[in-house]
Amino acid sequence: MSAGESRNNRILAVLREEKAMRLKGGLYHQTQIKLAFNSNRIEGSGLSEDQTRYIFETNTFGAEPGEAANVDDIIETVNHFACFDDMLDHAGEELTEGMIKEFHRLIKRGTSQERRSWFRVGDYKTRPNVVGDAKTTPPGKVAQEMRKLLAAYNGKGIVTFGDVVDFHYRFESIHPFQDGNGRVGRIVLFKECLKNGLMPFVIDHRHKQFYYRGLKEYPAEKGFLTDTCLSAQDSYGELVAYFFPKDTQTQTGQEQTGMDMTQRMRD
Repeated sequence: MSAGESRNNRILAVLREEKAMRLKGGLYHQTQIKLAFNSNRIEGSGLSEDQTRYIFETNTFGAEPGEAANVDDIIETVNHFACFDDMLDHAGEELTEGMIKEFHRLIKRGTSQERRSWFRVGDYKTRPNVVGDAKTTPPGKVAQEMRKLLAAYNGKGIVTFGDVVDFHYRFESIHPFQDGNGRVGRIVLFKECLKNGLMPFVIDHRHKQFYYRGLKEYPAEKGFLTDTCLSAQDSYGELVAYFFPKDTQTQTGQEQTGMDMTQRMRD
């Protein structure tokens, strides 16, 4: 058992248990739908939450007469469900390049982008890209920068909520993949919260502009991104409390301040 799993993470245990049971209507079920819908919607998916739910529950796509849907949106939704499952299987493990590349492969496999000779599914970008108007790490330096980022992050004795948010900003600044960086980054956010005994969270697509502002302004003002993540954490905490209000002791980012971190997740 890994160090992360030894922290008695109740949320991770419940998500894994419900996944194995294929339980309908539980925390795992709701998390799959909300994370896939919101993360894909942030990136421009046209599917609604009801359509996302229908795909998850029936493995089919429902559309009104005359309604059209982008095939890639449907494929990436199904792929996101599989990526989340894979993440749960490895949530207690140390974050690695191989794991991050596998998340990308799972999300992007079978899409129209995979048919492009220069688009590497499950591997780093071959062409420069930007985030908004900001330049990102050049393709030739991505592997080196990712190794440096992971070495520094994995070298921390205790990972705090602030560390997870900081990693997300730095990952998105590198923007290691040609496309899909946001979705991979948010899967990693969820994973690292689970691993480190923190309340995970789903960034609502309605807060997309706050989220983007937080990433853009992070070097000068960390509070914008941190507050957006804390707000999302509060929302997911309410969902968790609905399903098991008494036996979950996972801390929020706000609750970490001034507390003995070695006491996280102990029943």
